[in-house]
Amino acid sequence: MTGFPARTSCLSTGVYFHSGFRTLLLAAALCCALGGSRQAAAERKQPAATPAPDVLVLSNGDVLHGKFISEVGGKVTFHCDPLGDITLGWNKIRELHASQKFALLNKNVKPGRIKDAGSIPLGTFDVVNQTVTLHPAASAAPVRRLPVTDAQFIVDEATLNKQVNHAPGFFSGWNGAATAGAALVSATQNQYTVSGGIRLVRTVPTVSWLERRNRTSADFSGSFGKITRPGYYSAGTYVPEVATKSAISHLDAERDEYFSPRFFALAQTAFDHNFGQELNLQQIYGGGIGWTALKTQKQEVDVKGSIQYEKQKFINGAAGTDKNLVGSTFSVNYAAHWKRMTYTQGIAYIPAFNQSVAYSANERNSFAFPAYKSLSFSMGTADSYLNNPPVSLPPTMRNSFQFTMGLTYAIKSKY
Repeated sequence: MTGFPARTSCLSTGVYFHSGFRTLLLAAALCCALGGSRQAAAERKQPAATPAPDVLVLSNGDVLHGKFISEVGGKVTFHCDPLGDITLGWNKIRELHASQKFALLNKNVKPGRIKDAGSIPLGTFDVVNQTVTLHPAASAAPVRRLPVTDAQFIVDEATLNKQVNHAPGFFSGWNGAATAGAALVSATQNQYTVSGGIRLVRTVPTVSWLERRNRTSADFSGSFGKITRPGYYSAGTYVPEVATKSAISHLDAERDEYFSPRFFALAQTAFDHNFGQELNLQQIYGGGIGWTALKTQKQEVDVKGSIQYEKQKFINGAAGTDKNLVGSTFSVNYAAHWKRMTYTQGIAYIPAFNQSVAYSANERNSFAFPAYKSLSFSMGTADSYLNNPPVSLPPTMRNSFQFTMGLTYAIKSKY
């Protein structure tokens, strides 16, 4: 009997030992499981491996590592961190190796609509000995080779998808320029003049390597000034202050829908005010067709014709001087972009069919010379002719001409 408690005590100790051992095993297994899950989660959270940099070998043997951006019309854009974006012609490049997927568009395969996007080859590419070799993503697709002179455009897959299958929102995709100028004189006469304008254009798609589907433009320009001669006394008689005012403003908007690469239907509106011509407001609402007569990378000429309703309201005009007209606008717009200058010109003739004397015409020219980054020095002229101003004293001139100078800020879309 005296040994029984000892055995019981020994047996109890063994039970506790095995129970503790099992607990340790369970804890270890749980730690391993948690550690494995944490490791798996950490592996899942790790970013994808950074792709190898693209390699550009210049014709003189220098090697650049970075990222190929695009090739448009024989101009290759390559990003290198120390140098930023550089643009080179194919004749300056000995080799080029890109590791990402790109779309290759030759001079015979240029997509215009969404249905054509599926025919564009995608894959990595190499350029050696002035020959582009495209390695398609699909293993069954054949390797494509063509001279660099036939490779009109090379763009990345994301850009291709965005431009072909999507459209920019209303507040994105706009390009244009804003201009401002001013003059102030304080002497026997006080004078001030302010002028400015803004022009915005959005073309969809926003790249040159796809055919246009639509184009939206808006344009505002204005010139406002005042010359004041203070009042004074002469021989005891007060001569009152004399003020001469000038105000010319123009606003227009247009929407073009392309039904072929060069022909489009258009809807337009325009508003004009000219204090010097007694014109309070001229309103135009119309629609018609247009033709792109010339289109290159540097120049473009558009010829347009429309049928419209036009309303003229004059300042201090006698009864019957306000006009409700049915007419047309025939216009030619020219734009040229050179390295050291941008030039635009617009000429419009506006006849009225129901009152032949109520016609008008205008011409606008602008020159912009690059100064610093997005700033340019600009000069412009605006010539407006109105054939039917109301009779007034002093007589109202039919022609109005203005010359402006100022600074222009380029508005560039990041879409």
